[in-house]
Amino acid sequence: MATDLNTITVGGVTYSKADYDAMQAANATQRTNDALDKDAFLQLLVTQMQYQDPLDPQDNSEYVAQLAQFSALEQMTNVYKSVDEVSKLVSNIDTSVLVGQLSSMIGKDIAWTQETVQTDASGKAILDANGNPMTTSTDYVGTVKGVNIVDGSPKIVAEANGRTYQVEISEVRQVAESVL
Repeated sequence: MATDLNTITVGGVTYSKADYDAMQAANATQRTNDALDKDAFLQLLVTQMQYQDPLDPQDNSEYVAQLAQFSALEQMTNVYKSVDEVSKLVSNIDTSVLVGQLSSMIGKDIAWTQETVQTDASGKAILDANGNPMTTSTDYVGTVKGVNIVDGSPKIVAEANGRTYQVEISEVRQVAESVL
């Protein structure tokens, strides 16, 4: 059971924490190698200056303009990275607060409705006259056993009729000491 707490599920695939960290590090290394940074830009600029025609040199103002454009681009990139980090931090705080609130539901009964897409014998969705998938609603009543985070989204783990379900928060209709 302790190993369940050290796993991360992304896109329906469950990774150990070590495997997930290694995958993230590999992705970060790949992203940094693909990007042109200020050193690469300065190397290109120096190379451009080395190979310019000595009889028809470029105007220095063009180099200054290129440096200014690159500096502005670098600042915008830094702002984007900072805003992205703040966004992730806020999202993590929101998720943590929600998980804390959902944890107080452990042991309580819930009622929820799950929508299931109807499929034919080949597994394809059955469509209505407007081309939308036809769905079936199923009502459940069970007891909250825990909270999971799947793809960064908290889900309630509930048990009903001897089966365990991952319940979306939006599917919950009622929470009570005893719904049963």
